[in-house]
Amino acid sequence: MKTKVSPKPSINIVTLGCSKNLVDSEVLFTQLKGNGLEVTHEAKKDTANIVVVNTCGFIDNAKQESIDTILRYADAKEAGKIDKLYVTGCLSHRYKDDLEKEIPMVDSFFGTNELPRLLKALKADYKHELVGERLLTTPAHYAYLKIAEGCDRPCSFCAIPLMRGGHVSRPMDELVKEASSLAKKGTKELILIAQDLTFYGLDLKGEGKSGRQLKELLERLSDVQGIEWIRLQYAYPAGFPMEILQTMAERENICKYLDMPLQSGSDAMLKHMRRGITREKTEQLITDIREKVPGIALRTTLISGYPGETEADFEETYSFVERMRFDRLGIFNYSHEENTHAYLVQDDVPEEVKQERSDEIMALQQGISEELNQAKIGQTFKVMVDRKESGFFVGRTEHDSPEVDNEVLIPAEQFARQGDFVQVKINKAEEFDLYGDIVS
Repeated sequence: MKTKVSPKPSINIVTLGCSKNLVDSEVLFTQLKGNGLEVTHEAKKDTANIVVVNTCGFIDNAKQESIDTILRYADAKEAGKIDKLYVTGCLSHRYKDDLEKEIPMVDSFFGTNELPRLLKALKADYKHELVGERLLTTPAHYAYLKIAEGCDRPCSFCAIPLMRGGHVSRPMDELVKEASSLAKKGTKELILIAQDLTFYGLDLKGEGKSGRQLKELLERLSDVQGIEWIRLQYAYPAGFPMEILQTMAERENICKYLDMPLQSGSDAMLKHMRRGITREKTEQLITDIREKVPGIALRTTLISGYPGETEADFEETYSFVERMRFDRLGIFNYSHEENTHAYLVQDDVPEEVKQERSDEIMALQQGISEELNQAKIGQTFKVMVDRKESGFFVGRTEHDSPEVDNEVLIPAEQFARQGDFVQVKINKAEEFDLYGDIVS
């Protein structure tokens, strides 16, 4: 009699949410590969018999997307299309008990800091020798480098500390080792991410170490051979480490780019949000940054419809955006999150008002972006080529982060390759895109 042989396990990792989640998935991917397992990331064909969903629990829309994805794979399991379904990440960490009751088809739920337990469930060992090594799910020429986990900031609207815990910096030597390893594999751009980059190092102990260490980290990463761009995302404005600006100005491979979420231009809202800064101090900070790093591109994000936001508060934010003329800007409608400080007050701004205000800000930003882009016609920029799409090579300048910012489109009949740096002269500009030709 023949014995039924179980198919060799194959695992598909599905990632939702931010770049920090993506890094977590890449670490999991690397560990599973190191165990000799067959693993894919967001496979186009659902052929894997085990699925791991790495969820986001940040705001309502993200939570709903995560739940819908879990349910889709729960249905697939019920239909016999997959054998095992595991869920990890922020939503799982935050709502584990509720999810276990509501979606019993999931084999197990894991929190954000339970990688060893997840690996055990997948019949894999946690391999310490792979710490600092990472297989990328992004194109090889750029990679996210998570320099810290969690957050110590008291922002009233944010649930991240509930899901990720307090701020924990990664050791600097470990980060430099990882950057070197990535560079040897062809990575040219490092995108530094954390919930708050500016806190880096405050919790690290060691000989001669005290206080914020972002400046030293930037200098050491800048010295890594093969790294041509270093990009900073998610810097907090209050207590901003001004000493990094000199480093940014002096080091050619540190992009003149800073992502600094500001959330509001209203003093009343900033106070309620517990941001620790006023609009006046914010404007002075922006002025100082632009003065010390000429040509820097500033990206920010705002919140529309925070509880108690009046029309006057909104007008204050609108005029703030008008004056500051951010190079890049996004806005989110306020999401009322359980167990946050803001959850104690009524979510009193109607959804349609939140959306109207978001639309007004984005219409304003569209005009600003078009004006800034038009001024670039005739200029030549160093551009990294990300991909080929619809008859164009699509790339970015140092002022643009992948997937969220402007792009440069180059006719595909010109010669370029993914991951190449090329000099591009701009001949046409739209609200959020530039067009140009390779000149060298």
